[in-house]
Amino acid sequence: MDAQLAVIGLGSIGSMALWQASRLSDSVVGFEAATPAHGRSAVGGDTRLFRMIYLGRPEYYPIIERSRGLWAELEAETGQEILTPTGGLSIGTANGSFINSLLDTTRSNGAEHSVLDREELAERYPQHNLRPDDCAVYDPRAGVLRTDRAVSAAVAAAQANGATVLQNTPVDSITETDHGVVVTSGDRSWTFGKVIVASGGWSRRLMPDHLKAVTETHRIVLTWFVARDGRQFSPENFPIFSRLYGDRSLYGGPAVDGVTVKASIDGPLSGRARTTPDPGAVPRELTREETEKVTEIVTEFFPGLIPSIARSDAFPDLFTADRHPLVGWLDENSRIYCATGFSGKGFKMATGYGHIAAHEALGKQTVDGLDFVRPGRFKTS
Repeated sequence: MDAQLAVIGLGSIGSMALWQASRLSDSVVGFEAATPAHGRSAVGGDTRLFRMIYLGRPEYYPIIERSRGLWAELEAETGQEILTPTGGLSIGTANGSFINSLLDTTRSNGAEHSVLDREELAERYPQHNLRPDDCAVYDPRAGVLRTDRAVSAAVAAAQANGATVLQNTPVDSITETDHGVVVTSGDRSWTFGKVIVASGGWSRRLMPDHLKAVTETHRIVLTWFVARDGRQFSPENFPIFSRLYGDRSLYGGPAVDGVTVKASIDGPLSGRARTTPDPGAVPRELTREETEKVTEIVTEFFPGLIPSIARSDAFPDLFTADRHPLVGWLDENSRIYCATGFSGKGFKMATGYGHIAAHEALGKQTVDGLDFVRPGRFKTS
């Protein structure tokens, strides 16, 4: 036996699982096909939004709540600033389906929030060009996460705790035996007691057929625009945001570099519905339709941004059929644990998911209330 636990993929979730596992065991190995925080994985793009207010199942809230505390722990342990508080805005039509659904979720899970009418929103955040019937749900605990800094810090913390990290070591196969799980890379092999698969868009090739059938690697497009006045869009003055009107959706965050503002389309025209069989060959260039759409929406929503894309990129992530992740054992007798399929919305909860995966894989804790993310929901009889 080479070690008690292996974590395959040290990106958004895997880095956090390795860090948490290193706090529980001195027998942990992490495998990374390239290098931690490399720019072609779902970690790419500098920042991700952290928010306590979201649209969806209330069961996510305890994971988000735990994640927020763990981001602070990672900062304290490593001396890195990872989560910058900004507050958050969800903007839409007053009494429209988006705002009403968002409030239903928020009231159900008890998240702290306030509702801003159009006049309050315009006064506090004049950067937004508002429609006559706009309002916003304000999230006072939201912020922006520095992705590459977070992953690098987690991996470094794990190594400081005694974890082994194998960089530039792509995993070719994992095989369960009577004695453990055999992991192979090229002509090398190792045997571990348990294995966590957390390799994002690259996870499918390590999955059984029934999970391959319900997952696809999708392309996520990100775009940035230059602010006419960077001070207006600084983290102190410009909260993270999402805006939704029918099929027009935009989200983003402040200019963490003092100049460029992340403003990216979501929904049908965002590229998220575009499957990419090879996660290593995601088309990085935007299509003409994507370029025209995001420029049109940004021009309408933000007169303080120069209406041409300053920077763009695209990254892979693994999406499941129901858009909920795969977190748990392949089956009740398996030694292989999934922590993947986060469907473009996992980073804000990465520390929480890493905590769950490490504790469950090492037999320290079983977390209740997670049936909706367990891989067994896709198991056919």
